Amino acid sequence: MVLEKDILGMNARNQLFVPLNPPRAAAICKSKYATKLLLQSKNIPTAEIYGVLGTQEDIDEFDWHKLTKDFVIKPTNGHAGKGVIAFRHQHADKEHWTDVVGKTWSLDDIKLHSADILAGQYSTHGSNHNIIVEERVPIHPKLLKYTYKGTPDTRVIVFNSVPVMAMLRLPTEESEGRANVSQGAIAVGIDIATGITTHAVAHKNQPIQFLPNTKLKLNGIQIPFWQQVLKIAVEAARAAELTFTGVDLFVHKEKGPMVVELNAYPGLSIQMANREGLKRRLERVQDLNVLNADHGVKIGQALFAEHFATKIEAKGEVPILNTEETITVYGDNRHKIEAKALINTGRFRTAIASSLAKELALIEVDDLLWFQQVSGEGKRPVIELKFRLKGKTVETSAVVSRKLDSAAQKIEVGRKDLSGFVIRPA
Repeated sequence: MVLEKDILGMNARNQLFVPLNPPRAAAICKSKYATKLLLQSKNIPTAEIYGVLGTQEDIDEFDWHKLTKDFVIKPTNGHAGKGVIAFRHQHADKEHWTDVVGKTWSLDDIKLHSADILAGQYSTHGSNHNIIVEERVPIHPKLLKYTYKGTPDTRVIVFNSVPVMAMLRLPTEESEGRANVSQGAIAVGIDIATGITTHAVAHKNQPIQFLPNTKLKLNGIQIPFWQQVLKIAVEAARAAELTFTGVDLFVHKEKGPMVVELNAYPGLSIQMANREGLKRRLERVQDLNVLNADHGVKIGQALFAEHFATKIEAKGEVPILNTEETITVYGDNRHKIEAKALINTGRFRTAIASSLAKELALIEVDDLLWFQQVSGEGKRPVIELKFRLKGKTVETSAVVSRKLDSAAQKIEVGRKDLSGFVIRPA
């Protein structure tokens, strides 16, 4: 359930978060061409550009006949998918093309549509109404049965170099094959930790469980290349120096994730798709010191895992835990130690003794996620931790505690990591 106090509204977005983006960075987002040039300069994968047309003469002189299949025409400063036409293949006469929804276009039709783009018919801002002709990214085979004609995309909200929320956008007949929620595409929430879909909405806020007119469930879909999707999204935001942005990506079956565009004013329906508000998530990462893209991804996955993510590996009988268990704790370089752990449901996050963390070489710069205020200890580091408990491997975040140095149990497993277990009363 989405709590009203956690919802990020448009006014709050525009007043609190959008101004954190430098004006130059926000300006780049308004031009798809400027965005692509930036991404290419930083070696961030994006669709190949076949041409940029700025005049009627450019349209007439462009070699349209070389475009035999899979290309897209779009305005450089369009919005909400307006004016974007994706083509699948060229006819044998080389004078006609078929778009993704099955409509046939003549060369004159394409030139007329391009002229409309130049005239500003599909642009929402600025006076530079150029046209991009670029590679079309085909539908990934694993997503093919969920989409109508067009290529689905993934939107990742990145804030302070941390991926905080994501959704899959599935083109529908209503959206005419476009992955645009405002035009009728389906929005499907994605668990940041696993890349598995969770909830879905149609028409921005109507909850649905199945793909319309089918028995296909919309939860449980694994997004291909998920770790790369998150990392590339953060890298793109950092390359553009955007503190708050929505990064849109296609997933190519061979090339992997490819950035489509960057949005300085990302839409807010992603909250309904995830059944969780953005405001609280943004506030949780606003003041963190994020070192790089990998660090940001680790933080996002540690903080924003769905509850079901810890249950994915749980099969068969539910393990029963005593209040004290012996667990295997893993360190760097395959180092592992068996240690006594207190099963403490009164604690939210797992804690590890500072001495044990040092012995396992876990307090290194690469392992640090963030610092957390701990009662009686001040600011303490939070690290990545992997341990095995009753046959189940748990990968989590843990606070490093000095108090546990003198305790009999050097680890206290918090309730965040106890989903899928039954605790035997003491």
